[in-house]
Amino acid sequence: MLAVKRPVVAPPLQADRAAMGAEDRPAKQPRLDSVAEAANVIIQLESAEGRQAGPALDVPHSVTPQQLEVLLNGLLQNDEKTPYSFYIEGQELAGELGEHLRKQQVSVEQSLRVVYMPQAVFRVRPVARCTASMPGHAESVLAVQFSPDGKRLASGSGDTTLRLWDLSTQLPQHECKAHRNWVLCVAWSPDAAMIATGDMNGDIWLWEAATGKPLGQCKGHSKWITSLVRVDDRNFLSLTSN
Repeated sequence: MLAVKRPVVAPPLQADRAAMGAEDRPAKQPRLDSVAEAANVIIQLESAEGRQAGPALDVPHSVTPQQLEVLLNGLLQNDEKTPYSFYIEGQELAGELGEHLRKQQVSVEQSLRVVYMPQAVFRVRPVARCTASMPGHAESVLAVQFSPDGKRLASGSGDTTLRLWDLSTQLPQHECKAHRNWVLCVAWSPDAAMIATGDMNGDIWLWEAATGKPLGQCKGHSKWITSLVRVDDRNFLSLTSN
């Protein structure tokens, strides 16, 4: 009896097995998120009144409000940089454009309308010149207050005096002497007829504004007067460090 030899078939190599397995598996689909992140967005910058700022722009999803602000200042040719805030369908853009669109589920099939609004700008400008100078006190001026009618100025000084000034002529009207220490605070009565002053010793003096004459002295505080507040035409509230 004859023996029949069967052909020996070599097992497939590992690379071949991997290739065969790859043919059986479905092809891996690209993630939509990554495609969206890679794509750009066409936007049109407009003012709240609908005025377009230049042509439509092709911007990446990673663009930020700060970068849009630079673009907008260039399109508007602003001499000084102006801060802006940006809104998409009524919602303010606070971060990257792509993240905002995903959160708000905004469609980008058409040109995206981005509304810009200027932010409030506060500029502090230095004082370039002095309109008037009124010399007279021998020591530093420690307190000043305009009269309620705006016609006069009262100033208290380290020279222990109160001075009353006429603002129309910028000249002194009266020099009031009674304090024995620095005059720290000044207050006018609402009718501009009387002035109260407080000093370093804790004393309060009342003065007649028309003549500069003392009307009386108030004692009681053991330390210096820090402020005076007018209550009515004849009453003042005093505050002290104690």
